[in-house]
Amino acid sequence: MRAIYPYRNGFAAYAWVTTPDGKRKYVYGKTRPEVHEKWVKLHAEARKGPVATRHRTVAGFLDYWLSSVVKPNLAPLTYVAYEGAARLYIAPHLGTKRLDKLTVRDVREWLTKLADTCQCCAQRKDKKRPAERRRCCAIGKCCEQYPSGRVVQIARDTLRAALSQAMLEEEVSRNVAKLVRVPKPRRRKVKAWSVGEASSFLEHAVTADDSLYAAWVLALTLGLRRGEILGLTWESIDFEAGELYIDHQLQRAGREVLHRETKTEDSEDFLPLPDLCLAALKRRRQQQDADRKAARDRWQDSHGLIFTTRYGTPIEPGNLTRAFAVRIRQAGVRPIPLRNTRHTAGSLLVALKVHPKVAQRILRHSKFTMTFDVYSEASDEEIRDALQRLSSGFGQKPDMTISQ
Repeated sequence: MRAIYPYRNGFAAYAWVTTPDGKRKYVYGKTRPEVHEKWVKLHAEARKGPVATRHRTVAGFLDYWLSSVVKPNLAPLTYVAYEGAARLYIAPHLGTKRLDKLTVRDVREWLTKLADTCQCCAQRKDKKRPAERRRCCAIGKCCEQYPSGRVVQIARDTLRAALSQAMLEEEVSRNVAKLVRVPKPRRRKVKAWSVGEASSFLEHAVTADDSLYAAWVLALTLGLRRGEILGLTWESIDFEAGELYIDHQLQRAGREVLHRETKTEDSEDFLPLPDLCLAALKRRRQQQDADRKAARDRWQDSHGLIFTTRYGTPIEPGNLTRAFAVRIRQAGVRPIPLRNTRHTAGSLLVALKVHPKVAQRILRHSKFTMTFDVYSEASDEEIRDALQRLSSGFGQKPDMTISQ
């Protein structure tokens, strides 16, 4: 079959090459040799990979946006979240549509369909299991694993972010995802622990010689986040000055565990350490020294991290969350999520009548509330005094202090 044929006032040719939307691509010219030259170039491009069309599809632009804009410029966790939403929720429904032809109606219909689509069926989760372990969608028993409102919102926000970049690059004239609203998911509020509950939890942890006792103390007294706790190194602690410097965090991003800088400058700060924290950290240092001796050649030094496994490797963020839940059950106190310890720390500061500006500095909030005097400064002395009172509020026992 001849690929070049007369077309209008010249000639045309097509080639079966891979394009983002899976269609054949045409070339045009006034003369047969001109079209033949373009046709040869087209095949040469096809040997290198998918051939871009004049108008990109949604899937094509998402691939470009993720690799050229998001991955090199944004945090690894942001890339992982955007990539997952694009691959699992956007591309299967809107991927083949032309970017410049995407409409508000397309987006609305996609979100409606997404909310009513079983993700076990759509992602073939059950079918990927061995035949003997298949139990639902692969054998005709749909498990109705519909995405939550939060997942739908993340999918819409990902498309909105991608289309904002497309507008900057003048590939679309408006961001149609911005014009479609989705119900805002309501988070279930969890009541923070009281001083008594937090004290009972910590007393149980120290009695059990929990290797993560110091982590729980830092979470409940200073409001440190999970990644900030796991990212602390011994260089972050000044025992003589009684200070803690927060500048790194440990996070899982896809298949990697990253030790990286904190998310914002507001999160990076020096904090005075109350006696309870100092005692807990000295205890942790002794525990780690014992682990190092027991592990011998199997010990792996992980950048001097304070909280490690018994072989010196970083603790998985998810494992810290699970360990917290296990300790709660063993302590017999009311369960709360690990992330809620930050709210607990704030509530305890309020209960102890700590000045709001001092509490803002301790928790490193950029904005604590609109009523606070944003121009006032909290001195280190005030912060130290507040944390010492918080330490006393937990009922620290004299025998918990360990010599350095």
